[in-house]
Amino acid sequence: MPLFIEALLWGLLSGSALLIGAALAYWPAITTRTIATAMAFGSGALVSALAFDLMDDAFSLAGFVPVAVGFLLGALLFTFANILITRRGGRHRKRSGRQQQKAHEGAGLAIAAGALLDGIPESVVIGVSFYLGKGVALTAVIAIFLSNLPEALASASGMRKAGRTPAYVFGVWGGIALASGLAAMLGNIAFAGADPAFVAAASAVAAGAILAMLADTMIPEAFETVHEYTGLITVLGFLAAFWLSKVAG
Repeated sequence: MPLFIEALLWGLLSGSALLIGAALAYWPAITTRTIATAMAFGSGALVSALAFDLMDDAFSLAGFVPVAVGFLLGALLFTFANILITRRGGRHRKRSGRQQQKAHEGAGLAIAAGALLDGIPESVVIGVSFYLGKGVALTAVIAIFLSNLPEALASASGMRKAGRTPAYVFGVWGGIALASGLAAMLGNIAFAGADPAFVAAASAVAAGAILAMLADTMIPEAFETVHEYTGLITVLGFLAAFWLSKVAG
């Protein structure tokens, strides 16, 4: 099977968690505390995958300077794009409460654009990871899946409480799930045969964007609900992904 098809399938698998999360938002037994707990756990798992499966492999390929430059560039790109989307109404895209009430005409589009901004770097990481080691970074795929689930659950729950229709909610998350698969495939195609240092730097760009996203959106949302337990839950998520990478893998 061609690598870009494998990347597409892995990207679609991780993106499928977005649809599962959106569906769970319509299950009455899911509370905001459950969502926040899952979000903190998924954040910790993703931090572990970034550190031990992506940044470490990228460093082995290219050394510190290209990886550090790419990492900072990714964080800067995400931050400025996030500021733009926030000012257009996408500030509360991951909120599970009623904060997603339409602030102005473009707020719904901004929420969707913000969700897409959050998901694309993760998918690119999947596509590029084939060139960092031997095959896809499976721990990263699992961590992305675990982080996507509460992310979509929180946002879809907020959309539902704000009066969005099921067609809107599933249209947004279905589109982003599809975009995740395509981004993984395109990331794989774009870096086929590229210089290893360039591949490593590109992976670091995506990793920096993901870490900035976690700090700006997911962890604050989790802290707002589970408060002082957020750190412990995040550490458990980190440890689970670390175990998967170093022991189970």
